[in-house]
Amino acid sequence: MQVIFGIIFHFIGGFASGSFYVPFKKVKEWSWESYWIVGGLFSWLIIPPFAAWLTIPHFSDIISQASSSTFWWTYFWGILWGIGGLTYGLGMRYLGMSLGNSVLLGFTSVCGSIVPSLYYDFVPTPGKTSFHELLTTSWGRVVLLGVTLCLVGIYLCGRAGMMKEKELPEEKKKESIKEFNLVKGLIVCTFSGILSACFNYGIEAGTSMAEQANALWQAANPEATSEFLYQNNVIYVVLLWGGLTTNLVWCMILNTRNKTFGDYTNSKTPLLQNYFFAALAGTIWFLQFFFYGMGESKLGNGASSWILHMAFIILVANLWGILLKEWKGVQPKTRDTIAAGILTILLSVILVGYGNALK
Repeated sequence: MQVIFGIIFHFIGGFASGSFYVPFKKVKEWSWESYWIVGGLFSWLIIPPFAAWLTIPHFSDIISQASSSTFWWTYFWGILWGIGGLTYGLGMRYLGMSLGNSVLLGFTSVCGSIVPSLYYDFVPTPGKTSFHELLTTSWGRVVLLGVTLCLVGIYLCGRAGMMKEKELPEEKKKESIKEFNLVKGLIVCTFSGILSACFNYGIEAGTSMAEQANALWQAANPEATSEFLYQNNVIYVVLLWGGLTTNLVWCMILNTRNKTFGDYTNSKTPLLQNYFFAALAGTIWFLQFFFYGMGESKLGNGASSWILHMAFIILVANLWGILLKEWKGVQPKTRDTIAAGILTILLSVILVGYGNALK
């Protein structure tokens, strides 16, 4: 039952991540940097401490009492994750959405799920899963098989996207990838994918704060038989300060360079609507990790939780594409390929869940 709840929570988180950009489409006559940072203020500065305040009594005391090393490394990985997020858009310009997402999410999935376990091979830590354990246990090998299948599913989804782009009229094809550059795109997407995985490293770095929140909750609820659902919320406060730092600096540079500071007060634009939908997008974005933490409390951190999170993001994003008729008019072979990719990702989720059940 714990595994089932963990998968459900990860699905809700993946749905939030795969859907958060939809409200941004309702923002009118603002530059990207303006609506991105308004949404970001809610994602990284306003909602995280509010969620922590609702779920963890005295969360600020836990942060203030954390060691300088814990605080710094959590914040540091947040900064690097923020750079990964900013370079995402550049990768899409050079490779297009299909190939770009396949490369980027592939690196994020592998690095985020496997690198922490490799680290724990060299620095054994109680309660943490090492890569050796994944290789030498039956449940670990099932999880690794699920990780591998997820990457196959990512490849198939990307392949379908490339097939779709080839079927577009020439003018549309040039419009979608007019800056196509394979070498630059592969470098940028590899860089972005690796850095985007730093969010998981930040969660690992802040584990002691989550453990403190869990200990306080267990002391107040001695009859409890499971870990505290919301323990990660205290980590997100610090981790997302790092992401805010990166994104705020870059968006302010763009506001200055593009002379778009006027967006925030321009009465000729639907200001109330723009602020509302940007704030809504930011709030939905944060919900992905709110529910990620809940899923992790049921499944544990490491390869299982991260790969489930990534798999559901890819799954939901592709389902949105089908719902919005992005695949309308393509050849049957292309539809079969995207269907195969989605089914492969679903199978990977089932295998990862089964591996955790065996554990």
